[in-house]
Amino acid sequence: MDNLTVEQRRKNMQHIRSKDTKIEKALRKALWSKGYRYRKNCKSVPGKPDIVFTKYKIAIFCDGEFFHGKDWEVLKPHLEISNNSEYWINKISRNIQRDDQINKELLFQGWTVIRFWGKEIIKNTDECVKVIEETIFNLKIEETEIDVD
Repeated sequence: MDNLTVEQRRKNMQHIRSKDTKIEKALRKALWSKGYRYRKNCKSVPGKPDIVFTKYKIAIFCDGEFFHGKDWEVLKPHLEISNNSEYWINKISRNIQRDDQINKELLFQGWTVIRFWGKEIIKNTDECVKVIEETIFNLKIEETEIDVD
């Protein structure tokens, strides 16, 4: 267990951002340097994705491992023995459900959804950019095939 006081924990939690996080900035910087232009935290798109390519209907989410429940089967038992376990289990479970619902809603509206984990972005930014580039390339091909028909 961590040895932080309630006040220290509160201060830490207050500094967690919902937008312009380190992982978002890293991915955006890499995309921008390659000449890609995008919208960020687009309110008109369900789920307010971190990065949006409106032309191609691509919604990109940069998810933190803890708050979005990466390896939930492993994390949940650890949370069950932690302080305020009921709160955290409920919060992260709701986040997982909401992420799933947003994915379905976007897919239904014809969007391509890409989700990256934070550590994946930090350790392999170039790979994440490649995934986005390949998605754009494939959507361009589909678009030209439709135009030809």
